[in-house]
Amino acid sequence: MADKPTTLPPQHQDQQPGLEAEMTPPPEYIRPGYRGSGKLAGKVALITGGDSGIGRAVAVHFAREGADVAISFKPEEEEDAYTTRQLVEAEGRRCLTLPGDLREHGYCQDIVDRTVQELGRLNILVNNAAEQFVSQDLTETTDQQWEDTFQVNFFAIVRVTRAALPHLQEDDSIICTSSINAYRGNQQLIDYSSTKGAITVFVRSLAQQLAEKKIRVNSVAPGPIWTPLIPASFPAEKVASFGKDTTMKRPGQPSEVAPAFVFLASDDSTYFTGQTLHPNGGETVNT
Repeated sequence: MADKPTTLPPQHQDQQPGLEAEMTPPPEYIRPGYRGSGKLAGKVALITGGDSGIGRAVAVHFAREGADVAISFKPEEEEDAYTTRQLVEAEGRRCLTLPGDLREHGYCQDIVDRTVQELGRLNILVNNAAEQFVSQDLTETTDQQWEDTFQVNFFAIVRVTRAALPHLQEDDSIICTSSINAYRGNQQLIDYSSTKGAITVFVRSLAQQLAEKKIRVNSVAPGPIWTPLIPASFPAEKVASFGKDTTMKRPGQPSEVAPAFVFLASDDSTYFTGQTLHPNGGETVNT
């Protein structure tokens, strides 16, 4: 396995949540030697924020494992979404692109409806989309910032999941992207971390509610992963040291996170529900 970069060149993007096409070096979305084994053959997945970062990696891994995918993304991220669609189609699977704004209630319903209509079913829902805004002091944050962050990071999950539930059957799976910050907090990302804490409780509670229907609900809580959200959130000098405070002394790659989603989406995880996997470079957290 090739060594992963331990140092990143300073860089910053003004647009939130950022574009993968403008990152140096580009994130690794799948390991060159990753071999699919049909773990998701015949299944259909909907991935919010599926155009780049962890979402792109999950889409490509799912496709290599035999699933067709639908990806939601903001219209300004169309370039990244087009690349992801090409990558999925290169695996021989279908990819439905769904531009829009997850803050809009109707869009949350529409992406589920279109997935079912155009891809035939829905078996795996990945609630992955998120945004974050750095602030040094709580008094700097506004009600609008808190509302926007919760609308995208949490309330959209509730709305999309609620729309998806009538289509999910026994052995289907819901997976949410949480964060290490849900467990340790982050003084510069208080609103973002709060949404991730809410996701943790949502996953544990919904897992109990859906257990009788044999629909699994789990989450993945990554540590510092090299995605567009990083240069779009932090100043260039902080990007250059991103991930160096982990046990492994480097940032993780999306390719190192996506296999956790494959596991939770597949029959390998039939005894997992209400749980969280922690690809974080070695930090021990309270689960």
